[in-house]
Amino acid sequence: MAVSLFELFKVGIGPSSSHTVGPMEAARRFAGSLVSEGLLSSVGRLKVSLYGSLGATGKGHGTGPAVMMGLEGERPDKIDPAVMPARLEQIRDRGNLLLAGQQAIEFRENTDLVYYRRKSLPEHPNGMTCQAFDRDGQCLFEKSYYSVGGGFVVDATVEGTLKVREDDTP
Repeated sequence: MAVSLFELFKVGIGPSSSHTVGPMEAARRFAGSLVSEGLLSSVGRLKVSLYGSLGATGKGHGTGPAVMMGLEGERPDKIDPAVMPARLEQIRDRGNLLLAGQQAIEFRENTDLVYYRRKSLPEHPNGMTCQAFDRDGQCLFEKSYYSVGGGFVVDATVEGTLKVREDDTP
């Protein structure tokens, strides 16, 4: 399996690509799925659950802020780290974020971002589950993602279908 140097060494916020780049990308993909599934305008609330290592050390490694920026549609390789503190302060002060960069949605970091320190998803120790609910509290969409290292992310739909392929790369 060939992996480019640019894939191996990713640009993004730190200190740990598994705890920041991967979760930001996963949250961005989730927000993008809400757009592509035509659900964005129906979303009333979000919940992101962090498991295993993400839940145990995520607060110290900046996982929460990375997830919030990803939900707003930010890419790990494009976000300006200098603007993050002000944007995070706005989210916290207003109690909402701009989902997929398009729709303001209520988001309370202390209740909508949950750190499960002693609980893991079975597929990988760096797991997270994103859920979108309508205004009546019914779950509209749910997806689990795994930050498998180096900023790489897989989701539950491809887990188990990944295969190692022989490659002639020198």
